[in-house]
Amino acid sequence: MYVFAVMLLIVLMYPIYFIIIASFSDPAAVANGQVWLFPKGFTLAGYQELLKHENIWIGYRNTILYTVIGTVISLVVNISAAYALSRKDLFGRRAISLFFIFTMFFNGGLIPTFLTIRDFHMYDTFLVMVLPFSVAVYNIIVARTFFQHSIPEDLWEAAQLDGCGNLRYYLQIVIPLSKAVISVIALWTAVGHWNSYFNALIYLKDPNLYPLQLILRNILITNQMQSSMGTGEAAAVALRLANLMRYAVIIVATVPIMCIYPFVQKYFNQGVMIGAVKQ
Repeated sequence: MYVFAVMLLIVLMYPIYFIIIASFSDPAAVANGQVWLFPKGFTLAGYQELLKHENIWIGYRNTILYTVIGTVISLVVNISAAYALSRKDLFGRRAISLFFIFTMFFNGGLIPTFLTIRDFHMYDTFLVMVLPFSVAVYNIIVARTFFQHSIPEDLWEAAQLDGCGNLRYYLQIVIPLSKAVISVIALWTAVGHWNSYFNALIYLKDPNLYPLQLILRNILITNQMQSSMGTGEAAAVALRLANLMRYAVIIVATVPIMCIYPFVQKYFNQGVMIGAVKQ
């Protein structure tokens, strides 16, 4: 089992390792298959060219704000909804659950959503990135199942005997006992916000509001267009630089969010397994 686990780890980690060493290698060596364990022709040109774009720092700022604020809003909405749906004394619980589940399979589509966001005056605003898409039904179902199987009903009865109300019970008893599922859902939500670019592409037009992913996408497209429009040696150099920047972009966009995982890893397995069975 240890040998199998090590082999599986190598298979899963090598693509990330290859991207790291390729971002520091000569693009020609990468294209010729000479890079597979160590960098060849060490260079920082990709990172240097990438960091020349000042709007990257604007993208980092926006993405961090979208991720932090969006994750907090999503947790408040989804965890609260999950707890309410886990309570057997909630009137119409099954109907409300079916209403939520229905939206997992059917939605109004892109155009009605765009018109709704425009009519609520959220188009091209900060709120459009953190508020309209804060509800995640899958996360609600996972958290609801966690509450149903992990929070004993006796706790609520004991709390009632001590004069504890619903809100106080939820905030002071349920939330502290739910760190595992909250951490997992927070990680899922944060990764989703960090990697999101499609919503920004559709609902934002102010470059000062663009997230990092959209800015990096625009930089790559611009460099590839410039390399394709050139001729001779200049075009070849531009093409090599564009290929090198692709790997640098992946590292710049991926490493920060990967640093969050070690802080929630101890809750990850417990939270996923307990909330994995849906009813």
